[in-house]
Amino acid sequence: MSASRTERLLNLLLALLNTRVGLPRSVLREKVYRDSAANDVAFGRMFERDKVDLKQFGFEIETLADPRSFGAEDPATTRYRIGKDSNRLPDVSLTPAECTVLLLAAQLWERAALGTAAANAVRKLQAAGGFTDVDLPSGVQPRIRPAGQAFDDVVAAMHGRHAVRFGYLAVSTGREEVREVEPWGLGSRFGQWYLVGLDRGREAKRLFRLSRMTTAVSLVPGSSFDAPDGFNARAELDSLNELPLQNATLDVDIDRLLALRKRATHVEPAAGENSRDRLVVEFRDPEVLAEELASYGPHVKVSGPEELRAAVVRRLQGAVNFDAEPSVPVGFPDSERLPRARKRTSEDQLARMLQLVPFLVHHQGLHIQEVADHFGITRKALIDDLKILICSGLPEGYPDDLLDIQWENDHVYISEHLDLNRPVRFSEEEAAALLTGLEMLGDLPALAGMSEDGPGSALESVTIKLTGAAGQAGRLAGSVAGQSVAPEQSHAFATITQAIRDSQQLRLRYFSRQRDELTERDVDPLRLYSLDNTWYFEAYCHSKAGIRNFRLDRVELVEPNGRPASGTATAGLDFPARLFTPSDDDVLVLLQLTRQGAGLADDYYAERTAQLPDGGLLAEVRFGDAGWLPMFVAQHGGSARILAPDSLRGEARTYLDAALSQYGDPSDRPAG
Repeated sequence: MSASRTERLLNLLLALLNTRVGLPRSVLREKVYRDSAANDVAFGRMFERDKVDLKQFGFEIETLADPRSFGAEDPATTRYRIGKDSNRLPDVSLTPAECTVLLLAAQLWERAALGTAAANAVRKLQAAGGFTDVDLPSGVQPRIRPAGQAFDDVVAAMHGRHAVRFGYLAVSTGREEVREVEPWGLGSRFGQWYLVGLDRGREAKRLFRLSRMTTAVSLVPGSSFDAPDGFNARAELDSLNELPLQNATLDVDIDRLLALRKRATHVEPAAGENSRDRLVVEFRDPEVLAEELASYGPHVKVSGPEELRAAVVRRLQGAVNFDAEPSVPVGFPDSERLPRARKRTSEDQLARMLQLVPFLVHHQGLHIQEVADHFGITRKALIDDLKILICSGLPEGYPDDLLDIQWENDHVYISEHLDLNRPVRFSEEEAAALLTGLEMLGDLPALAGMSEDGPGSALESVTIKLTGAAGQAGRLAGSVAGQSVAPEQSHAFATITQAIRDSQQLRLRYFSRQRDELTERDVDPLRLYSLDNTWYFEAYCHSKAGIRNFRLDRVELVEPNGRPASGTATAGLDFPARLFTPSDDDVLVLLQLTRQGAGLADDYYAERTAQLPDGGLLAEVRFGDAGWLPMFVAQHGGSARILAPDSLRGEARTYLDAALSQYGDPSDRPAG
């Protein structure tokens, strides 16, 4: 939509909201459409499209027939209106504890469609005046990272009730197959995201792991479906049995790979190899363990089982094959870092305006930059919105019939809102983002040390309030289910949280996987944050004299050392917290990423990106430890390769070749 169409839709909405008896087409064409429609036919088409657009925002247009027409619809006499309460968000009053829990839930969704939806939902509550500004407890920032673009695509398809098509690596055959599926629901179990739906080719319900999708998810043209009555993704995934325990037999270099050795149930010298030990390690999912083992390259060889061995070889071979592909042209649009955000549209602008007016009503006199920051837009974009708003109003067009907004001295006031003083109801995505996020918090509020007025009751009460406010829009919430984000390392979490509150130092014994060593250090803890089910804490490390990030599951000991925090560093202002802290010693690396691996550009905070014709990316990324790059390339098994510098690309290829050489010639390797 163009800006003019945005203005026209807004004027149409105001006209239909502010009429009790309805308006006929002739009035709408003359007062709202004016010169937009050249003739009656063009006006009719435009009006029908606009009705569909308003319906997408949740506004149902009522049709009032002339009683003298005896039931027959006469376009000349039919009137149209929108009920004033037809799509208003109900009053939702939240306590500070409920606001804190809700903010934790809303900020879970990192870089996903539901992340934008959650932010919009919170802004609607703020616009309605029912949300109190609160701080997260002790700097806690839980977040999840759904399975890339496939997650967003499936959520959109579920909302629109469209079937999807994608390539899939079948577990039973190890071959790639094209599947056409009616997406009923999404959920997370055992550290993986699953799609539940009807496989049209097999005419049966199936579960698909998003990480095994080998192509982009596309909509099936002209398709539609209805999920079964009462479908609940959580109930479906509860019936999913965890994979049985198996034993992996691994030959590992002596004095290497401490992470594997800590999990080994049996260790003995490897037969015929003086430089290696044979480890037995329990596992459930061969694909998950294979990703870790591939990263260890030539330092480990899988002796069995065959499925695990094949999965490791497939990753290593994929990395080698990608490295051998022809070079691609290297170029970036400009010297600035380019965020890979979706281009904003006029639909976004109109949706924002429907939040902006009630927000201004409840927050009179805010500085214009503060309003722009709240909505995540520039000052110029906000002024563009305000200029459209002050030109919008009722069909009569008198001064008192226009929205009245002033921003003198850079402070914004609104004195006439024309019944746009309440935000519209939650969309399905917004309701799903908040309700599913609340469900995933589990015991986290209590672990985070929330106030004594009962974190459990706050979580329960805010869920009840939002379920009531969501109404029918809560349907999609039952189609998305996640696992609790509460950390398994609850003792370490509680110790760190208390130290942050009390500004105390901690003594830490920590295992570094990159350096394959156990270290002891004193740290000033700054904040806790998660990525999926893995929790980290950011701290100032006194031995390294800098800010570092530590995984909770690699902390062997954490306890107060009796000293106050030094105050040398404070928690960063960025949200979410970054997994990597840049420094002057970082190595700038040029990566090529496939479409499936494009998300790595965000994970590693690429400084510049450029889109490739095949959907992949060029990305410039800073790495603090260049020695870890061969592990990085091997781990991602054909989703990433190094283009520059040449020395690092050569080191990675040598690493991969040495790892593959353990498994014989390609013709001797198992298929799949």
